[in-house]
Amino acid sequence: MSVVNAEPYRSTAPATAIATDQMTRQIFRKLMPLLVMAYVISFLDRTNIALAKTHIEIDLGISAAAYGLGAGLFFLTYALMEIPSNLIMRKVGARFWITRIMITWGLLSTGMAFVQGETSFYVMRMLLGVAEAGLFPGVMLYLTYWFGREERARATGYFLLGVCIANVISGPLGGALLEMNGLFGLHGWQWLFIIEGLPTLALAWVVWKKLPDGPLSAPWLSTADAQTLEKRLALERAEENQSGQVGHSLRECVKDRQIWLAIFVYFCHQIAIYTVIFFLPGIIGTYGKLTPMEIGLLTSVPWIAAAIGTATLPRFASNPQRCRRMLGVGLVIMAGGLLIAASSGPVLALVGFSLTASMFFVVQAIIFLYPSSRLAGAGLASGLALVNTCGLLGGFLGPSAMGSIEQATGSTTNGLLIIATMLVLAALVSTRLRQGQEKITKEI
Repeated sequence: MSVVNAEPYRSTAPATAIATDQMTRQIFRKLMPLLVMAYVISFLDRTNIALAKTHIEIDLGISAAAYGLGAGLFFLTYALMEIPSNLIMRKVGARFWITRIMITWGLLSTGMAFVQGETSFYVMRMLLGVAEAGLFPGVMLYLTYWFGREERARATGYFLLGVCIANVISGPLGGALLEMNGLFGLHGWQWLFIIEGLPTLALAWVVWKKLPDGPLSAPWLSTADAQTLEKRLALERAEENQSGQVGHSLRECVKDRQIWLAIFVYFCHQIAIYTVIFFLPGIIGTYGKLTPMEIGLLTSVPWIAAAIGTATLPRFASNPQRCRRMLGVGLVIMAGGLLIAASSGPVLALVGFSLTASMFFVVQAIIFLYPSSRLAGAGLASGLALVNTCGLLGGFLGPSAMGSIEQATGSTTNGLLIIATMLVLAALVSTRLRQGQEKITKEI
């Protein structure tokens, strides 16, 4: 009898594992292309002013410092609205709220074509930040509805591929659009904002039609599969709850020192990434007499490196120990790349920027594993938004400070050195991070 009963037991476990893997692959296929596409367009709309920088300064008389401030103001209003946005999404559902975000940001991004000077530039950037607030933390929350701990870093990495793709195509595409200067009486930078802003509205319609709120509303999952998935994720959350280190409210989140360590690391990371995003085309423009298309093509090189890193490395962050090692090493590599870029000629500088960019989204994918493993319920929704909110203040500080440094010194070298130092400090802090299922042996 025991031999007869043993055979089904041996065959059932592998069959269950195979079914789980198949369902995970199906979820990746159904969700990630749409989410990645949304992030591609959001980054095109968010960062196309980097390519328009020189042209706007000439046509509208905006100074380098004013440009840096306007670039950063987006993140100020974006950060202020993130927690309310994520709490609303938790109430009304991802499908409705992400669609709303995309419609409003698409309209405002197109409206950037009609700014007249510094004041309207500032106002439109701030409104764009309000409109887009909540997309990234909203997707981070949404991924917790579908993926467990082992798959979430990979899912986040795939989502962040959108940034890489956007920056790879934005250079050549933006360069081509800038060369439409004078067509129908519009400047090239106006065509840039119009043509890159309008597709957002079309994609919003696709999101409304295709994005399910969760497993139980996904038409391509059977009821049994959806219930199995939700039960598995609930068991993970119960395991984290048993550790006694999971917060269920914003108040508990704010009291968790680990969350503030993650915020500090993310803050330094965001200073680096957005300074590179907004100033790399201008830095490359100093390498010689280059056309807008040539600048755009060279700007895309570091983002190809970023895409390679994002597509290949986050999957190895499968346990807490690997996460910490990869996080610390990634931050150090980012710092080293900026040091090379600050102290070298054009060729080596581009290599340095590529080295830094290769770790951008490996680091970012891992950082968000910490709050998502330590929070639940409303605390998870507001906590993810809090981490992104505080981190994105680096997106405001970095470009603003770099613009002031460039205007005062005529160079970005000192700014790159300061950012490299901050990344090294972030690497040291990252060694103290702990996930929710880990037992903390020593508090800071």
